Amino acid sequence: MNSITCDLLVIGAGSGGLSVAAGASQMGADVVLLEGHKMGGDCLNYGCVPSKALLASAKAAYGQSHTADFGVADQAAQPDYAAAKDHVHQVIETIAPVDSQERFEGLGVRVIREFGHFVSETEVAAGDYRISARRVVIATGSAPLVPPVPGLDKVPYETNETLFDLREKPEHLLIIGGGPIGMEMAQAHVRLGCKVTVIEGYKALGKDDPEAAALVLDALRNEGVEIAEGAMVSRVAGQAGAIEVETKDGSRFMGSHLLMAVGRKANTERLNLAAAGIDTQGNGIKVDESLLTANRRVYAIGDVAGGLQFTHVAGYHASVIIRSALFGLPSKAKTAHIPWATYTDPELAQVGLTEMQARDRYGVKLEVARFDYSHNDRAIAERKAKGFIKVMVVKGRPVGATIVGHQAGELIGLWSMAIANNLKMSQVAAMVAPYPSISEINKRAAGAYFSPRLFESSLVKRAVRFVQRWIS
Repeated sequence: MNSITCDLLVIGAGSGGLSVAAGASQMGADVVLLEGHKMGGDCLNYGCVPSKALLASAKAAYGQSHTADFGVADQAAQPDYAAAKDHVHQVIETIAPVDSQERFEGLGVRVIREFGHFVSETEVAAGDYRISARRVVIATGSAPLVPPVPGLDKVPYETNETLFDLREKPEHLLIIGGGPIGMEMAQAHVRLGCKVTVIEGYKALGKDDPEAAALVLDALRNEGVEIAEGAMVSRVAGQAGAIEVETKDGSRFMGSHLLMAVGRKANTERLNLAAAGIDTQGNGIKVDESLLTANRRVYAIGDVAGGLQFTHVAGYHASVIIRSALFGLPSKAKTAHIPWATYTDPELAQVGLTEMQARDRYGVKLEVARFDYSHNDRAIAERKAKGFIKVMVVKGRPVGATIVGHQAGELIGLWSMAIANNLKMSQVAAMVAPYPSISEINKRAAGAYFSPRLFESSLVKRAVRFVQRWIS
């Protein structure tokens, strides 16, 4: 057993762990990084990167057969599912060097390719190593949640960890789970020539604004995706190529392939948290506002800390703990400014409170500013005029924003910045966006907030008439 001492031990080389390791090492800390599986974690290998690459292939196929409105004859797309998967893996291979062991060793990080587990409150064992660190960061991420559905153990199924290695195009893909992963993969596969059925026990995209979610679901249904809501799965049966899913209401769905997309579970099983005096809570490790566990030497960040499970949250958590772990300064994680997006077409993005949440919290103090894509000239020119933005405003400051439509995931960043910095709507309205651009939608939403105050105010009209009588 080889003994190592260091300033900072990072367990997990996903988005959060890599961000901590790179930042801490470049600022002079002695850093050890443990990874027992693939560098880059879920996001690079099984999540954000491959899913968006597959969506890009699907978008190209869809675009080829929907050009007539632009004066270009439609051409029947001929998707090659295996070739689309080649594209996915080429994208992963292009990005992989940024997350590689070699790069991080070049930054001065000692990388050990082993899983780690606590053997005491201050020590972690990994392979032949026993590591003692001043501070430990748990960044082990999450894995697909596979519920104990009767019969599932006897039927072949995919998760996000296996789907991107599938080379045979599914004739009919059944997807259990109508959240962002399920809906993105539904649209990707229907555009690549598969028949797709989504089976959701409650409401599809149920965590999002209902009005915005409805626009996305209508678009997917129009493309041929069957979406069954309120369909709680009771049993799965069959074999490869002939799978049956039965729901509690007696409905049956037949398909060739099955994708489980019902959620995520924190990766804590290997860690032996009890030895370190670390508690779990819900779907993750219990942490305080500073992301510290019950063991005050140990932080937990990203998916394993529970809460919002997004790659960019893990990166944000990394920036929070660097301040306290390296400099001993107070630093707290916040959630009000954290955006998320579902990359369907149209895209759906949210930051802060939805309209329903804001009404529950603020009541009559809430004002909602809204602007529709159908009034944006660039959206009209590109035939992307379906969608809207609404901004929830209290006392002149945004507390949430919902965007559904073209480039919603790009547009939402401005509202994250506004909420993070407690900006006023007047400061957003002061922005000048290039014309014609989709980004004008953000400015016009701010303008919609002020329009009634300027154009429907009798006081303003009287003031203008008074001034006009006196100026030359």
